[in-house]
Amino acid sequence: VPPGTRIIYDRQFLMECRNSPVAKTPPSDLPDIPGVTSPSGEELKLENHHVQSCEEKVSAAGEEEQFDMDI
Repeated sequence: VPPGTRIIYDRQFLMECRNSPVAKTPPSDLPDIPGVTSPSGEELKLENHHVQSCEEKVSAAGEEEQFDMDI
């Protein structure tokens, strides 16, 4: 690409790329850096706790709330 040349993608093309299997997998040579390129141990614990608490709310209320607010 010569200097000063821009590649322009239309919205529809970018939206289709979002659903590509290639877009959903990390690059094979991506280093494993906890907390940056992969969740850290603490983040996994928090995420698991959040999922469990959300499931408890759903089973207790019968339906999921639209917004989850942390107070």
